[in-house]
Amino acid sequence: MSTSSPKLESKRIALVIQYLGTHFHGWQRQPQGRTVQAEIEEAIARVSGDRVTIRGAGRTDSGVHGAAQVAHFNVASPIPACKWATILNNNLPEDILIRASAEVAPDWHACFSARWRRYRYIFYTDKRPNLFIKPFCWHYYQLPLDETRMQQALDPLLGRHHLAAFRRAGSDRKHSWVNVQAVECQREGALLRIEIQADGFLYGMVRLLVGLLVEVGNGTRSLENFTDIWVNQRRELVKYSAPAKGLCLLRVGYDEFPFTKEIWYDTQPTFIVNH
Repeated sequence: MSTSSPKLESKRIALVIQYLGTHFHGWQRQPQGRTVQAEIEEAIARVSGDRVTIRGAGRTDSGVHGAAQVAHFNVASPIPACKWATILNNNLPEDILIRASAEVAPDWHACFSARWRRYRYIFYTDKRPNLFIKPFCWHYYQLPLDETRMQQALDPLLGRHHLAAFRRAGSDRKHSWVNVQAVECQREGALLRIEIQADGFLYGMVRLLVGLLVEVGNGTRSLENFTDIWVNQRRELVKYSAPAKGLCLLRVGYDEFPFTKEIWYDTQPTFIVNH
């Protein structure tokens, strides 16, 4: 009499993911082009033999980096939840790394359970190029950038606003309301860093916002005009999108999260530039 092995129950596994966006066509799987989602899904299939779909906290665009993207997938496998990170790293390319993995509740969702996302944008303002910073910043040196004016332009964005002026075409989101929770503009020598935290982000929002904000910083656009454009949804006046390589999904916040802060809170290194 033959006996069959007991059927494995499906588990929901959460991942904290880092990736260098330079050679990816964004996070989300595309019909053509290399994507982060597709690479991880294919690695899971090679390990488990099952095709799964991973759900990410945010859909970063082509060229945008991820310091602590969060995703989940369901799988029926004997592999312990905490071991998935190591096993996947052995099956992933050099520009993707799983920081950690853990089991979460069946109703926990990387996107819908998230309370906020935080992005960082970096400018490098010295005239002399630097190869080691180049992949992670906008090398902007043509005009001086005033970080005080830029912070003053950002401050009115705090709160819940209709930000259609900073939304690229092609989004399937039904509205443009965003609750902005934090805005920071700080300089450390030649490096200028902008951080924006919100409950969600519109398609292309940060890069469009930074592309307009740089004109405030260089003095070619007034604070009042910057605010007027987004308050009155003047999308046609937002003409430039900041380069993707300066943008990084820094972290995602949850009420319940199985990872310690060391894993996810601030994992993009801060550059120190000596002149």
